[in-house]
Amino acid sequence: MPSLFEPLSIGDLILRNRIGLSPMCQYSAVEGVPNEWHQAHLGRFAAAGLGVIFTEATHVTRAGRITPGCLGLWTDEQVEGLARILRFIRSVDPEVKLGIQLAHSGRKGSADVPWKGGKPLKEDSAWETVAPSALPHDEGWPTPRALDAGELPGILDAFVASAKRALAAGFEMVELHGAHGYLIHTFLSPVSNRRTDAYGGTREKRMRFPLEVASAVRKVLPKDKAFGVRLSGQDYLDGGMTVDDTVALARELKGIGVDFLDISGGGISPSKLKVKVGPGYQVPSAERVKAEIGLPTFTVGMILDGRQADEIVRTGKADAVLVGRGHLREPFWVWRAAEALGAKHYCPPQYLRAGESPGDIVPRETLAKRA
Repeated sequence: MPSLFEPLSIGDLILRNRIGLSPMCQYSAVEGVPNEWHQAHLGRFAAAGLGVIFTEATHVTRAGRITPGCLGLWTDEQVEGLARILRFIRSVDPEVKLGIQLAHSGRKGSADVPWKGGKPLKEDSAWETVAPSALPHDEGWPTPRALDAGELPGILDAFVASAKRALAAGFEMVELHGAHGYLIHTFLSPVSNRRTDAYGGTREKRMRFPLEVASAVRKVLPKDKAFGVRLSGQDYLDGGMTVDDTVALARELKGIGVDFLDISGGGISPSKLKVKVGPGYQVPSAERVKAEIGLPTFTVGMILDGRQADEIVRTGKADAVLVGRGHLREPFWVWRAAEALGAKHYCPPQYLRAGESPGDIVPRETLAKRA
């Protein structure tokens, strides 16, 4: 069996293969509540044969959204909207694992949706953004308000409350968004954290608040729920967060009981980036973290096809891949990977006639017997 299609244990969970749907914001919620678009978007992957489906970044407070259309988990109404979508996905594929990414936008909040430019909102529709230090995300962005240390417990509590709501909605995997220039990442990076109190300065102090949040969330998640963190492996900026920093943080996260790591990169600032973007360009960061920490590690970033993904897993660079844009272009990316690698894959019985050669698609019942 190709390595990409071998099962993967994460805590007490077992993914049937090493391919996941990466969290991708849809910017289409109304006051944080999912709607028909989210049902259609996530529902199209119910028959895809994935190991795990992650919903988009889901925000823990109203003021912590990136845009007015961002998904949230700060009310019970939002819980039921997500639970309804999860019930539908499981009615098609009871074996796929379902994960959620909890986030706070920090200084990148109060922005318009991408197809309207993604720039900061005008004053009449904008809201205040916050960050560890009063430093804007980029030229033309508003200066966020520096958080007082006394405000941090309230944000921590919001993450915990959202994690509890994620359990109520039925998620099996919970991931903190600690990457891409959002609030947790801005505490970690020396580019965005210039504090002089207990939450800034040294690497250990910059890690303090992210570790406090992760520890608090871990405590409210049962052992049979997998808990992970998405990290920017490096900032790709002079003076920014390095892979050494990420490894040090990952070691602390492992110590508090994190089950998996999801290594991405960049996002702290769009200016003066020093990175050559190409297929698998973020894999080296994940490879380093996996080698030094030993937790199940996901990698992302221009993973284009099954052969590339299988090579990443087979050679031990990462334990699994999360594919985002590739799945938007081809919802049955898993099927194409299986065909290229000569692997069996799941599809619902209604789609069995789509097999291009005898035996290349396996019904759920057959896979269950083999397991």
